Parts: sequence; C-alpha cells; structure tokens
Amino acid sequence: MSPSEAALAPSLSDDVPSIPHDVMKLGFDLMWLGAESQAVIAMRLLGLGGIWHMEPDEPGLMMLEKSLGFAEATGAAITAASLGARFDQVLSAAVAPLRNRTAANARRLGQAGLRYSVI
Repeated sequence: MSPSEAALAPSLSDDVPSIPHDVMKLGFDLMWLGAESQAVIAMRLLGLGGIWHMEPDEPGLMMLEKSLGFAEATGAAITAASLGARFDQVLSAAVAPLRNRTAANARRLGQAGLRYSVI
C-alpha cells in the first residue's frame, strides 16, 4: 500500500454510510410527504366547502406556508450540498422541513374533525 493509499484508508473505513438504508429511509420520507400532503389537501378542501372545521385564516396560511416551507427546504438542500453530502442526503435535507410542516398540518387539521355528522 502506497503512502497516499494509507492516508485514505482510515477515512474510507471510519464512517461508512449505509447507502441502501439511507435511500430506503428517503423513499419512506417521500411516501409520507405525499400521503400527508394529500390528507391536508383533502381536509382543507372539505374546510373550504364548510364540511370540515377550519380556522378563518386557513386560506391565507395555505399560501404563506408554501413559500416559507420551500425556502427552508431549499436552504437545507443547499447547505447539505455545499458540505459535500451525497444525493440522498441532500434530498433528505430538503424533505425534512417539508415533512415537519405536512405532519404538523395533518395533526392540526385532523384534530378539528368534521363539522357535520355523516349519519
């Protein structure tokens, strides 16, 4: 082993990432992002139709949170990429703030419930 190979050997063996695990976790995060987003959209549409309980400022909040969420996600992705992260780590960094927002929205709107009884 040459001296340059010896210098690289410890860095290659120290913190070997589990790429399949990280990619699978990213896939699940993306799946949850899609599912929570669809649930939030459905509850908000029902709220706009008067069927679901919804706060009066919810329509304005819908528009505001998109720009804030995507700005936060973009910043996280740029930070991860500038630090030399792998593609899956960059995408995970971008998805994390979006997941936090969709999960919070799904919980908040889900607790409100239907305005009228179905039966």
